[in-house]
Amino acid sequence: MNKDLIKKRFSKNLETYNANARIQKRMAEYLIHFLNRKRFAEILEIGCGTGVLTQLACKNLVFENYTANDIVDGCEKYIKEISAKIDFVPSDIEVFLKNNQKKYDLILSNAVFQWIENYEGFINLLLSKLNPNGILLFSTFGVRNFSEIKQVLGKTLPYRTIDDYEKLLKNTNHIIEEEIHTLKFKTPKDVLKHIKLTGANALCETKWTKSDMLDFELKYNSLCNSLPTLTYNPVYIKIYKD
Repeated sequence: MNKDLIKKRFSKNLETYNANARIQKRMAEYLIHFLNRKRFAEILEIGCGTGVLTQLACKNLVFENYTANDIVDGCEKYIKEISAKIDFVPSDIEVFLKNNQKKYDLILSNAVFQWIENYEGFINLLLSKLNPNGILLFSTFGVRNFSEIKQVLGKTLPYRTIDDYEKLLKNTNHIIEEEIHTLKFKTPKDVLKHIKLTGANALCETKWTKSDMLDFELKYNSLCNSLPTLTYNPVYIKIYKD
């Protein structure tokens, strides 16, 4: 996974993210309602971005300290607008956690973990950073996510099935749920624009020619019988640490 490209794409589209991240906002709301506890001493949010989940957490949870992390430095101004009391940490989360001895009562993250390569190692690292009775709560995406893009371009992130997650988490006390959402657009170009404006176009840095675009439009229109669609497959995971 090219973390520099991921950082570049999301940095470029911070201003357009909130207006276009319809599904990500829905996911953030689902995560908060997925919690059966509302009080936590120490909270860590991974990949806070422009604060979609941060704002909901601050509104619905009671906490003593809140640390918000993102690889993009420019996210800090959005987080500080939510609350000056939030400690923003601009860093690769894996580097931050390995150099930080602090432990948390709640670690949460929305629509970020699909960018993690060593999934099992990362989950184990996060669990090691939880206090007893702590909770790891996050959303990511399943194998049907952006299925139209995969069929047309043959490119996708290494999404996992529910069975994959169950096997990965078999030794933990966990709950997994998933959803399917389908967005409709006027044209295939609008699909690409939506993906770009949410920063999710970080699979490759190759620039398209006019021929590439025409080929994409023809294939996409052929795939979708009526209006072009884009499928989202949110997966919600809550892990309790005994």
